[in-house]
Amino acid sequence: MGIAGTLKNFLSGERVDAHSTPPNFLEIRSSKTFIIFTIAVAVFTDIFLYGIIVPVIPFALSNRAGVAEDSVQKWVSVLLAVYGGALLVGSPIAGFLADRSASRRLPLLVGLLALGGATVMLCVARVVWLIILGRILQGAAAAIVWVVGIALLVDTVGEERIGETLGWVSSAMGIGFFLAPLLGGIVYEKAGYYSVYYMAFALIAVDIVLRLALIEKKIAVQWVVETPTPLSGSGTADLTDEEKQQGSEANVVTEPQPTANRHSLNNDPSSGNASSHGTKFKWPPVITLLASRRLLTALWGCVVQGSLMTAFDSVLPLFVERVFGWNSVGAGLIFLALTIPSFISPAIGYLSDSYGPRWLAFSGFIFAIPFWILLRLVTHNTLGQKVLFSALLLFIGVGLALVLPPLMAEITYVVEAKEREQPGRFGATGAYAQAYGLFIAAFAAGTLIGPVWAGYVEDSAGWGTMTWSLALFSLVGAVPCVIWTGGYIGDRNAKNAEERAAGVQALGERDEEMVVGSESPREDSEILHSVQSVQKEG
Repeated sequence: MGIAGTLKNFLSGERVDAHSTPPNFLEIRSSKTFIIFTIAVAVFTDIFLYGIIVPVIPFALSNRAGVAEDSVQKWVSVLLAVYGGALLVGSPIAGFLADRSASRRLPLLVGLLALGGATVMLCVARVVWLIILGRILQGAAAAIVWVVGIALLVDTVGEERIGETLGWVSSAMGIGFFLAPLLGGIVYEKAGYYSVYYMAFALIAVDIVLRLALIEKKIAVQWVVETPTPLSGSGTADLTDEEKQQGSEANVVTEPQPTANRHSLNNDPSSGNASSHGTKFKWPPVITLLASRRLLTALWGCVVQGSLMTAFDSVLPLFVERVFGWNSVGAGLIFLALTIPSFISPAIGYLSDSYGPRWLAFSGFIFAIPFWILLRLVTHNTLGQKVLFSALLLFIGVGLALVLPPLMAEITYVVEAKEREQPGRFGATGAYAQAYGLFIAAFAAGTLIGPVWAGYVEDSAGWGTMTWSLALFSLVGAVPCVIWTGGYIGDRNAKNAEERAAGVQALGERDEEMVVGSESPREDSEILHSVQSVQKEG
């Protein structure tokens, strides 16, 4: 095998030949725990590198790039916008390419390479255009990391526990949002400009080691054939029976074929399935996904949640400086009140897996509304006002923590339901990366809206108007969630993994019995609608 073949094998993880030995520590490197940890670190690294340079950018613009003092704020806004724009545009593209890649590992390594290059650009830049280019590359790298990383998690844990798993990712994101600007400001103040980037490069080095060590489960099963009865420490103990079966077959195991009853139900013209008259036109996965009201509702919820999460970025430091006289360190520490609730995200994800995402997402938006409004009461510098302010931010953080894991998990639920509705509709590689590409794009749109909204309203109408306007926006996010998240509220919908996996066979049969015993005449389409309510996509 030549150098090119060796490199291809290293990047993809494909087995060289039938006699090649398993990689060292295969059991650990392909375990669910290690994969979840690696992706959580990757997300933390991305968020950390995004936020760590926030205290440094004004200095870099004025002292290194020669930007006039009265133009610094304008260019800071531009740099925030180009990052969000790159993330918004890059996420769907990253998802499209990732779903056509044989391995998730290669895109993750490409994303890390881009992130490292962007950090080097920002470190050495002495002209504005290079700083802008660095931020664009940083946003594109973030798109790859988020989209491919979450898709890999879905590949690894499946639908049953994806909410709990994504809760850990949400926690890593929250910690990164808090620690990055705080440590960036402290290190910059105490040790100087380049020390901030030394910290960033050290974190990238750790990330490199983890991503190179990671082995996807579909790669690990290649070595199961030679060890049909693995002993302890053989490197396959963490693999499930299904994955071991995959390793012994030549072809990838596909979704089970639908039963005759289920197949006949899915021959509805609106479903896009193959009918008895021939094969119908298959829409691209993105079009199929965007036709789902459930997915659109989840994406809208992500826009609102992203806006509310980042709204404070442009106003909170200035507000606490004006009202309480706090410096940048104090402004960074107050974000801790918003971040602490993110530690409950895995528990929220578990509840979403067990009881459904609807009421968690809805209650999160509704719970935060009164606390957004009460922020208007913070007007002067006293100990009581500081305690009140911190408590209100903490409760807002709880509301935000209730929203994100269920909405992220809902995207997986929608893809699974679409695939169950018509097995193979998304092809051999599925559509998880494309679905989460849409999620990241929606979240990126929120990060663009939030700071601009809060900054503009606070500057033109005051702090109090800004807080109630964001409370109203939270309500606008809650209403679609209660109607469509998890399926239309008027239908009978699956609430846990077992019911979602059972589909029509479990809930549909009971609904069919109810339909047969009903005395009220109903149209055929309404009967079908009731039977397939668990799979309703809008």
